[in-house]
Amino acid sequence: MSDITAVTRPLPPGVDAAELDAALAAFAEAIGADKVATDAAALQDFQDPYQVPGAATNVPSAVVSPTCVEDVQAIVRIANEFRIPLWPISRGKNNGYGGAAPQVRGSVMLSFREMNKVLEINEELGYAIVEPGVSWFDLHDAIEAGGHDLVASIVDIGWGGVVSNTLEHGLTYMPYSIDQASHCGFEVVLPDGDLMRTGSGAMDDNPTWPLYKRGLGPTSTELFMQSNFGIVTKMGYWLMPKPEIYLPLWLRVWDDAQMPAVVDALRELMLAGTIDMRPQLSNTLIMASMTTARAEWYDGAGPMPEEIIDAIAKEFGFGRWMMRFALYGDEAVVDHNFARLKARFLQIPSVELWGEKHTADEWETLPNPHERVQIGVPSLDLYKMAGWSGGDEGGHVDFSPVIPLTASHARQAQQLFKSMCEDAGLDYLGGMLPINARATTFINVIPFDTKNPAQVESAYRHAKAMVARAGKLGYGEYRAHLSFMDLAADQFGFNDHAVRRFNETLKDTLDPSGVIAPGKSGIWGSRMRAEGFPLS
Repeated sequence: MSDITAVTRPLPPGVDAAELDAALAAFAEAIGADKVATDAAALQDFQDPYQVPGAATNVPSAVVSPTCVEDVQAIVRIANEFRIPLWPISRGKNNGYGGAAPQVRGSVMLSFREMNKVLEINEELGYAIVEPGVSWFDLHDAIEAGGHDLVASIVDIGWGGVVSNTLEHGLTYMPYSIDQASHCGFEVVLPDGDLMRTGSGAMDDNPTWPLYKRGLGPTSTELFMQSNFGIVTKMGYWLMPKPEIYLPLWLRVWDDAQMPAVVDALRELMLAGTIDMRPQLSNTLIMASMTTARAEWYDGAGPMPEEIIDAIAKEFGFGRWMMRFALYGDEAVVDHNFARLKARFLQIPSVELWGEKHTADEWETLPNPHERVQIGVPSLDLYKMAGWSGGDEGGHVDFSPVIPLTASHARQAQQLFKSMCEDAGLDYLGGMLPINARATTFINVIPFDTKNPAQVESAYRHAKAMVARAGKLGYGEYRAHLSFMDLAADQFGFNDHAVRRFNETLKDTLDPSGVIAPGKSGIWGSRMRAEGFPLS
């Protein structure tokens, strides 16, 4: 990664060095000098880790690290006074989508790594209240330390943030993850420094704030997800009672052409409630990227040949597609639902299905990290994916459109994205994570070696081409990388981009100085547009 001292000091748009220094001094006076940093070592973390080393352009001018809500309010008010853009991050692990880098060069990072308390766990009602710096490890450890008979739905890699992943519509796997249903109740610092709570939290001492997602009148919670209308400082997160039985399941497809039939069966079983969680359906190379590296199998130019992919599929037993999923509940119910799954999936040629039941005393020590993830046990074991191309200096950029959960759409999307990868000379790492029983993300992981500038440039160019091609089919992204956030937002063009105009109206009303995360999800506001954003 680049050294911040090797480039000209970045300044926010419309702000000179003296104004920035005055703002930093004001931050230090308000929250403490020890919470404000401008040195190269402190800023090194706040870049996209998956870019050509030394090529960083989206770099911050400083980082402020609040330890309480009052600090956040003070920071926002000072940012308004000096017109300093702030880029809030929780843990800074949004890798594949830009990492911890700000969208606007010279922004001041608002890092929540020091606001990392699990404020409450309620076993009777099954929820936690967390600060934005809480990681999946932190939440899991708090549940275990309290001896609570609860589990949290988590992501694949435990170092990320509970709040930030939720705000990004991030995908977890257990039953409460369907349609990102686990969150309930936000506390938000607004762009003028005021403080509000969404839903029932708008009432003083309302005990249903983390229990009931709405209140009286419009529900504002969703406005603060993937937006720049405020900064979430507390969040309720629903937890699931530990089931009697956990049955992690694996489905393998040896014939690539049968994947769409699996998708149809999956939809039917999710609609019926037989599968009540989020499966993960991955092709051979996505599975391989979490176990091995490309160079161990093929070091030639262009996409990996089919015969090599077949060899990997057989060597590791991945097949051409593999689905991980699970059943939870009383043993009789789990057994009944497993029988229903076998009756439906095993009708499909080349499909195999298996799994083994486990009780709570076994979950923490399951040898397979995929199986631990689906029962709320975090680790870093699945991070190896980033090294598919380039090893320790590998990276990836992700393109993730949403498509209907049907065989015809799965077939169309697979054919399009696979052919585009082949045309670009890249490996095709594709997979599906259903959002609910009716729609799925179609994940495209585009790997590269960060030591190879031409390969990095090709990967990003290819990702942008995929965004535009998918948009023509009506497939929009569920989250977007910083480098093509505006392009992704541009695909939502109904009625002359009515949703963009609506968002800009809200932005200009709530944040006329444009200080909160300018450019997030393609929302710029009039001030930054006057400064020349979005950049062409």
